Amino acid sequence: MLTEERRQKVLEIIKEKGFVSLGELSLHLSCSESTLRRDLEYWDQLGHIKRTHGGAMFTGEQLVMPAFEERVTEALEEKRLIARAALDLISDGSVILLDGGTTTFELARLLTGRSLQVVTNSLPIANGLSSRREIDLILLGGYIYPKTGVALGPLTIAQLERIHVRQAFIGVSGITPKGLFNSNLLLVETERAMMRSADEVIVLADHGKLDRTALAHLCPLGDISTLIVDPQLSPEQEAWLAKAGVRLIKTPPLQGQEGGAA
Repeated sequence: MLTEERRQKVLEIIKEKGFVSLGELSLHLSCSESTLRRDLEYWDQLGHIKRTHGGAMFTGEQLVMPAFEERVTEALEEKRLIARAALDLISDGSVILLDGGTTTFELARLLTGRSLQVVTNSLPIANGLSSRREIDLILLGGYIYPKTGVALGPLTIAQLERIHVRQAFIGVSGITPKGLFNSNLLLVETERAMMRSADEVIVLADHGKLDRTALAHLCPLGDISTLIVDPQLSPEQEAWLAKAGVRLIKTPPLQGQEGGAA
């Protein structure tokens, strides 16, 4: 098992149980206690767990990515508007990359009838696109994160290093003036490889992701080309995005909401 994969599993087990002994972790993951002690020290130094005599207890909040099914209905109308705005940026015949987010999933649902090459690491997205004859689908392999059905890690990254796409559409868990964040160490490494493979990096995020951080820092704001978001941004948020040179596309407001498109 890869170090990043094992550490992520360690954190998930501690979060689920609240407290877990070193012996339980060793039995569950088939790893030596000395290896797991180093993993616990890693998370303890980051402040996400607290080492105790013979084990560890969870102290963080929402560090592990929720299951895809749990996230797909959150802010659904905003995600669909963001997906429609993203669709307008895609030209027929393009090669695009979709990561495994729930907003990119909504974008994939809109690609019917478009002649495209689509690269993805998402099983849910690939399942939806596999029967569309007009789309050439390339599915990236690797370690499949069970909660979200996305391929992550070194095997996925190795494949990404051999391809080139015009646009990469990615999702994140948080955006602040310090940059973009996501909830999984393996996911962040994989998304960095996605960004390196693309001419243009387009982030799809509802306004609730603004001024939020998550477990792992993905990149500075200046590393992305465009942010597509619903219009519920504060003037302060728009100001630090503009200062970073991010192209901002705001969707039309939902019915009953104030705001506008940029």
